[in-house]
Amino acid sequence: MGFPIMPSDEQAIRDLVAAWLDASKRHDNDAVLALMADDVVFLQPGMEPIRGRAAFARMQQGQARVAIEAQAQIQEIRVMGDWAYCWNQLNVTITPRDGAAATTRTGPVLSVLNKQHGRWVIVRDANMLAPSRR
Repeated sequence: MGFPIMPSDEQAIRDLVAAWLDASKRHDNDAVLALMADDVVFLQPGMEPIRGRAAFARMQQGQARVAIEAQAQIQEIRVMGDWAYCWNQLNVTITPRDGAAATTRTGPVLSVLNKQHGRWVIVRDANMLAPSRR
């Protein structure tokens, strides 16, 4: 028995991804935090999990010293009731404002989302970005 996918759910998830990229570029941490659940967990290679919205906010404090350019190519979205996942291919370039060399990281990201109070939020995120070979 499958769950019917609602075009509005898929579009809402696409809008969430676009809002995340835009808010990150503008360093609007409050807007980024609003896109995640309180108990969100972020997984990154070689790092301890980032557990919770507050921990993510602490990690973001240094972001004002860099410019962020990111592009996400959505590969797949699957919606199952109030749960969904979204697989992106992400490319992020971080340029320090002090003139140091920019770094580019690229790779897949898999996000698990939950519809809470009528809107989608990220509850788990596995970010597999690695230094770009370009």
